[in-house]
Amino acid sequence: MLQSKTFSKKTRGGKVQKLVREVYLRDDIYCGASFCKVCDTASAPLTASASTILVLDTNVVLNQIDLLENPAIEDVVVLSIVLQEVKNKNTSVHNRIRALCSNPARKFFVFSNEFHRDTYVQTMSGETPNDRNDRAIRVATRWYQKHLSDVAKVLLITNDKENKRKASEEGVSAETIESYVQSLGQPALLDLLVQPASEDVAMDEAEDLRPSKRKVVYPEHKPMSEITSGLTSGIYHQGKLRVNRYNPFEAYVGSESIGDEIVIYGRGNMNRAFDGDVVAVELLPRDQWHEEKSLSIVDEEDEDEDVHLVPSSADDAPRPTKAVSGSALNDNSLTSRPSGRIIGIIKRNWHSYCGSLEPMPMPAGSGSLVHALFVSKDRRIPKIRIQTRQVENLLDKRIIVAVDSWDRQSRYPSGHYVRSIGEIGDRDTETEVVLIENDIDARPFSTQILACLPPLPWSVSAEDLANPCRMDLRHLRVFSVDPPGCRDIDDALHCMMLPNGNFEVGVHIADVTNFVHPGTPLDDEATQRGTSVYLVERRIDMLPKPLTEDICSLRAEVERLAFSVLWEMTPGAEIISTKYTKSVIKSCAALSYVEAQARMDDSRLMDPVTQDLRNMNTLAKTMRQRRIARGALTLASAEVKFQIDTETHDPLDIGMYQIREANQMVEEFMLAANVSVADQILKHFSDCSLLRRHPTPTKDMLEPLLRTAAAIGLNLDVSSSKALADSLDHAVSDDPYFNKLIRIMATRCMSQAVYFCSGDLSPPEFYHYGLAAPLYTHFTSPIRRYADVVVHRLLAASLGIYTLPIVFRDRPQLTSIADNLNYRHRNAQMASRGSVELHTLIYFRKRPTETEARIVKIRSNGFIVFVPKYGIEGPVYLTPKGEKGGSSGGEWFVDEQQQKIKKMDGSVSYGILQAVKIQLEVAEPQPNRPKLQLTLVS
Repeated sequence: MLQSKTFSKKTRGGKVQKLVREVYLRDDIYCGASFCKVCDTASAPLTASASTILVLDTNVVLNQIDLLENPAIEDVVVLSIVLQEVKNKNTSVHNRIRALCSNPARKFFVFSNEFHRDTYVQTMSGETPNDRNDRAIRVATRWYQKHLSDVAKVLLITNDKENKRKASEEGVSAETIESYVQSLGQPALLDLLVQPASEDVAMDEAEDLRPSKRKVVYPEHKPMSEITSGLTSGIYHQGKLRVNRYNPFEAYVGSESIGDEIVIYGRGNMNRAFDGDVVAVELLPRDQWHEEKSLSIVDEEDEDEDVHLVPSSADDAPRPTKAVSGSALNDNSLTSRPSGRIIGIIKRNWHSYCGSLEPMPMPAGSGSLVHALFVSKDRRIPKIRIQTRQVENLLDKRIIVAVDSWDRQSRYPSGHYVRSIGEIGDRDTETEVVLIENDIDARPFSTQILACLPPLPWSVSAEDLANPCRMDLRHLRVFSVDPPGCRDIDDALHCMMLPNGNFEVGVHIADVTNFVHPGTPLDDEATQRGTSVYLVERRIDMLPKPLTEDICSLRAEVERLAFSVLWEMTPGAEIISTKYTKSVIKSCAALSYVEAQARMDDSRLMDPVTQDLRNMNTLAKTMRQRRIARGALTLASAEVKFQIDTETHDPLDIGMYQIREANQMVEEFMLAANVSVADQILKHFSDCSLLRRHPTPTKDMLEPLLRTAAAIGLNLDVSSSKALADSLDHAVSDDPYFNKLIRIMATRCMSQAVYFCSGDLSPPEFYHYGLAAPLYTHFTSPIRRYADVVVHRLLAASLGIYTLPIVFRDRPQLTSIADNLNYRHRNAQMASRGSVELHTLIYFRKRPTETEARIVKIRSNGFIVFVPKYGIEGPVYLTPKGEKGGSSGGEWFVDEQQQKIKKMDGSVSYGILQAVKIQLEVAEPQPNRPKLQLTLVS
């Protein structure tokens, strides 16, 4: 049966088009109930074990998804019209409800009510789309009630009063989600309910004020119509709020309309916005813009004080690994910066947060409803007020809480308990917190995904060897050089002397795309995960282990498929020719960096592999010098390495990661392969290549580095990457750590490199500042990075091996993939750092240690130090907490120009990069927030 469906669509030109589509209505769509006497019940998911079938309206799905994910909720019908509405309103919730519906362990069923003859409804004259959808939900529920009347009870679950009233009038059984949950007799489930904003209790501390008498804490948000008008006229400015990771009272909004970041200072000016919210900002009068002031360290105990602290210009970009948390470091700016206040939220970034309940007295009655304050482990997040009936079970747990609303009359947002993670302080619990905080998917791969893998044991087939697009390179002396214990080996090398005196050098990369095909569940999962995540004690793979550690891994003495870049190079490392080919290789050795270095250093060893290593190292050194001469930067980071107990997984030792010549040799050839491949794919696909760029730092970004350099008499030229590289090379002193510290400081002034679609930017914007390369991409780690998988497909298409997948013709989708890769890459970095912080705390908890540190930043009440031995950075206080030094009073005086802090009587002074002795120990100034405390040893 055909039915016409009419709807209106607004064109880009502002005109309204009337569109008519024909819908084919069927009467053979089954209801999904296994006990139905009419429908085909094979593989039907609904069993009605509680003898009740639930039909959900859209708002219940949107607002109560945490509850729906609880196993206690079962036998649920999700109408197709509800699914579509949810998709239009919230992609994240749509993905979660789809996951429930596709999980065979959960009893959720999608019913296509829009295509069923008895449940399809036409839009009535004067009816809004929302009213029509509500009516369609009621019609479908009534059909279910009639269809299953003899065997099960069917309930419409809705919190919409009007929808519930109409359902009652039409003879449809309906309940609110709260009344249904109460009927289940499981009080703990009530904690999962989202409370509507209008019912927000919002009682501050011990105050029990009626809503009508509550104080107004925050300004009212402007209506969207006024915000839109203000943005158009230039009165307001739009951007994403970025809260300083080390100072929760300070945030920044990057505004394209004024071409600068707007500083938002104090919780009042943040006006209930969360980190990541898209906000509308009104600039404050210029006399209220922040200028240079004395600098201080803000401690954790100040966190609840909504005071106007010293403003900061600290870039909250990811820094190299730091094994310390819990201090807010306030930097300064030499010039006044635009400051503003948030007048409205354009798009919320609320999600679930990990943390614990603030300690509180135990309630009198067990299981009674109490109000509690949740403290997130992420200091950028304000405390969240929740209601719970299980406080006695949660006080010693890490838990997840979601935000529901934030009333302007409440100091804190309101939320609800989602689930418990585990005991506070337990390593596995705290590791899971790190993963959840950084949105890392650590779930096992589904059977659907694993079904995409070839059966084990796998080996190269005769068909692979006969493929005309694949070269047989098994005769070459190929070897890999990786970190010790590496099992996911995705790159290997070879170097062969040619009769003409030149070298054939090959970079061979695991041919992952031979097994990961576009549009498969395996590819979809890899697209979402984006990258493997490396924690201190384990790795979370982007692809299943059979691929990463066996089928694709270029292990020694086994034949494997590869994608190879082959160069002919002169002894002076000049590239004569480049060739790209799919290949079959057989690695003869899987070396660690230490083993490769030992071979090169042992003059007694003259075996072929060692000779190849030495030849490659000679070429790599020449290539490196040439790259540095072009302006490539050699930066440094505080990378930490742990020695882990294999049984307990506790850290046994901690230290800075050592870089050897062998590391640099491998890096040089990987960089060269990435540059070559970038050039090849862009030649063939100028609009849809996935590339990687590193934006040039602005003068403002480099200002902290220049200030520090000037204070120690160092002249840094930052006019170009070449000038900066030369300046860094000349920054030497008797202190063995001096140059490394300067390079670490330079690293922190840089923005992150990012993936992008070539069609989105112009060629001058493709430039990679750190590498001084006009073109760059990622090709060499497809086992670990999805970006490299995309690039492998582009390279194969450029060689005519495969046709270009259809996704490459959809630039918005490509841009979306690049955005997700950047998001996942950043989160993986943050998770790695979070794991380092956790294991550093575990290590020093039982090992208070005295060691040497270097001062890297001066503050009015102390300084920030870097501990070279452990790669740790943190604050050292000179004045009692809560006091500040400064030229106008106090015990200490800060000389901003010389970057020194001195006692007022001149008896003691500390300067930038000075060596000091400190004690490292774990302290807990706030409950459940341990931190590494650094104390000056007199």
